[in-house]
Amino acid sequence: MMLATRRERVTQDKAADLIARRRLHRAVFVAAGVYNLVWGLTTAIYPQWLYRLTGGPTHDRVEMASALGLVIGLYGVHYLEVARVPERGALIAAVGLAGKIIGPIGLIVLVGKGTWPATSLLISATNDFIWWIPFALYLHDCWQSRERSYHA
Repeated sequence: MMLATRRERVTQDKAADLIARRRLHRAVFVAAGVYNLVWGLTTAIYPQWLYRLTGGPTHDRVEMASALGLVIGLYGVHYLEVARVPERGALIAAVGLAGKIIGPIGLIVLVGKGTWPATSLLISATNDFIWWIPFALYLHDCWQSRERSYHA
């Protein structure tokens, strides 16, 4: 039996530290990052588009939409960092997923009160709902990877 060289052992150790479905997770977080940057910048610069899309009044909420755009754009930067090094992005992704769950709850409350039109739930379809499964799968794979590392 041949002994592995130091370089081969280091390469094998690094491969063992990688999370499952790494390429998929990188692609998801690149997509999430680009989406959030584009959506955020567009909303920060031209907040009226959001209200025109959903049929809500534009005059009294422009600053709020612009601020929301800035926050969502910043999430995009964080998601690109998760894509860059998926093994270290669990906390960022967990915060992102929490926002993608809490945000629609707040929006549903506003729709229920009649403050926002029901059509504004379209925002949650693209900003939140479509990301739940990929973010949760990523967090699951991070958890499994940490469990493997802990027991190794």
